[in-house]
Amino acid sequence: MLHAPPIPESEVEITAVRAQGAGGQNVNKVSSAIHLRFDIRASSLPEAIKERLLASNDQRITRDGVLVIKAQAHRSQEQNREDALRRLQDIVEAVAVPQRVRRPTRPTRSSQKKRLETKSSRGQIKALRGKVTD
Repeated sequence: MLHAPPIPESEVEITAVRAQGAGGQNVNKVSSAIHLRFDIRASSLPEAIKERLLASNDQRITRDGVLVIKAQAHRSQEQNREDALRRLQDIVEAVAVPQRVRRPTRPTRSSQKKRLETKSSRGQIKALRGKVTD
């Protein structure tokens, strides 16, 4: 099982942008939202994690293999920065754990019997719905 190593901040490109939405005058003046860009292919992550990240169907990953996260939930730039870095680490950790292979199981004999009995009883009920003949 692979563990996701902490991502060095030198591999992450962080830019401050203006947040969207309501917020009054402050939102128009202050660049408190954070755009985080993380180049998956150029990172120091293990190859297996890189492949799983690139194979995941996440709309935040561009065609070039860059993961883009926008954080604007908080009013302060520092809180948004920490939120973006935490979300990046969460994404990488979620991909680091490989999915378990599903092994198909067979239905039990009693469940098969029960299913067939239910089918036949439903069939009898439906057969009784026909026209009555004298």
